[in-house]
Amino acid sequence: MPQRFFKLREAEEILPLLEKLLNTAIGEKKKLEDLEATFTGIAQHILLRGGVLIDRAKIAGLKIERNKSAVVLQEALAHIESSGCLVKDLDTGLVDFPFLLDQREVYLCWKLGEPAIGFWHGTDEGFDGRKPIDKKMFEGEEERPN
Repeated sequence: MPQRFFKLREAEEILPLLEKLLNTAIGEKKKLEDLEATFTGIAQHILLRGGVLIDRAKIAGLKIERNKSAVVLQEALAHIESSGCLVKDLDTGLVDFPFLLDQREVYLCWKLGEPAIGFWHGTDEGFDGRKPIDKKMFEGEEERPN
């Protein structure tokens, strides 16, 4: 069980911050992938040539850049998760918010780029199982525990 259950209003209030953090995390993940491709290319170049002199300063700079990106990525994800959200797919910016529906845990589901939270699904379902939110789901929501 998660530590917290969201109300729809609470989940939607954090969307701007969530969007910023997800964009940061996605950008840093892309940087890391690009840097790993660069390191792979350098290693292949050395292997194909049977060894070459390498620019140690350049390699050291790339490693520092990789480490910084990894830290920024980890911090962004930790901030998202500390709010109680669950990052389901970083590549697409898919996030779930634990929610109580008739004493059953489900997820409010939001994807980066969507203007608001418009879907939900059971905990045993994924993105393909998303259902449109029915406003009746939120009747009496303010009385529900977090």
